[in-house]
Amino acid sequence: MPELPEVEITARRLSDALAGETIESTLAPGINALKTFDPPLHALDGRRVEGVRRIGKHLVIDVEGDLHVLVHLMSAGRLQLWTKRAGLRDRTSRLLIRFSDDRELRLREFGTKQAAWVKVLTPEGLAADEAIANLGPEAWPDPPDDLAALLAPVGARPLQAALRDQRVITGIGRSWVDEILWTARLSPFKRANDLDADEAARLRAAIVERLGDAIAHYEEVVHLPIPDKLPLPLQVHRHQGEPCPRCGTTIEAVHYEDYVLCYCPQEQTGGRVLKDRRLSRLLK
Repeated sequence: MPELPEVEITARRLSDALAGETIESTLAPGINALKTFDPPLHALDGRRVEGVRRIGKHLVIDVEGDLHVLVHLMSAGRLQLWTKRAGLRDRTSRLLIRFSDDRELRLREFGTKQAAWVKVLTPEGLAADEAIANLGPEAWPDPPDDLAALLAPVGARPLQAALRDQRVITGIGRSWVDEILWTARLSPFKRANDLDADEAARLRAAIVERLGDAIAHYEEVVHLPIPDKLPLPLQVHRHQGEPCPRCGTTIEAVHYEDYVLCYCPQEQTGGRVLKDRRLSRLLK
């Protein structure tokens, strides 16, 4: 799933390319993707794009006349600008926003889940929408100063789960939580309500550093057309079995049903290798 850095660079590149452009027409081939009917999708036709921005992991296309297109890419969606319009046989398109020069902003989705969605909203509707209204504070560029206080109400949930909860803090997902906790030298299974002042300060610094560095990296290497898969600058996540970049200890992993958590046992768990959850399921 695209996380804060990937959504941020997508918003920047699309905003640079489309701000001031007039929408010629709109179409929603993936009928299940469009979740609103008032205002209708065609209310966008003939209006100028004012910009594209990010709220958490969501993209917002601001359109003149106080209209907003809220997009959630979910796990397999991509919002990309094309120089040619989609053909009739393109089965991946969920939303098409067309411009007079034949360019087309296209929400595409791969796989079978078809979970990506789009909403056309007024300013009041955007603020009140449950996908936005229930979000916690942004993880970047300025997360809350007192993360211990922010996480205390979460209780005994593990840090790796609490930091991915968008109602607690928004923008962090499975890839970047591994990177952040490794940078902060914190166990992914440390209790969220058990951070001392030093650990909370390290965690906040790690969030700012890793997300900021990722965005800076994307600024250098990501240009239009935005690729389907961005070159994530990961050091721990997806690196199971490789040496830790800091201490050389083999990076270990905990496998869940639909994702993998990676960590350095020497620097994060006091030398302990955590139980593989796949084995736990087989023994039940």
